[in-house]
Amino acid sequence: MSESTVLLVDDEEEFVEVLAERLEARGLTVDTAGDGALALEKAGKRSFDAIVLDMAMPGMDGIETLKGLLQINPDFQVILLTGRATLGQAVEAMKLGALDFLEKPVDIETLVAKIEEAATKKSSLKDKRIADKLSDIMRKKGW
Repeated sequence: MSESTVLLVDDEEEFVEVLAERLEARGLTVDTAGDGALALEKAGKRSFDAIVLDMAMPGMDGIETLKGLLQINPDFQVILLTGRATLGQAVEAMKLGALDFLEKPVDIETLVAKIEEAATKKSSLKDKRIADKLSDIMRKKGW
């Protein structure tokens, strides 16, 4: 796996620390945020291959944070985690643009596979955007 960058967003500090260690042991670069506001701040300054976002947080919840993240960068690939999933929340998250919706406790290999999928999808979106821009330039120049 290439070294992907991941932002973990969860208000459960101990959970985030352990998950970050497990992901870093698999070669990922991990940054963390304890709430939605900090996640938006970090996402505004840096791009991530995947964002793993807790659904239930005090203040700004996962859905609200997801909306903010996708306003910053529509190419962000967000994987929502929850210990109290409802079908309605999962459907709403996917309609808004989440890559996936996983339940806690998440299997680490499943999560790593989803992060790899996110990194690949983000790279493809970036490549397509660049190809479209190049095509537009060529069209305007008459090449």
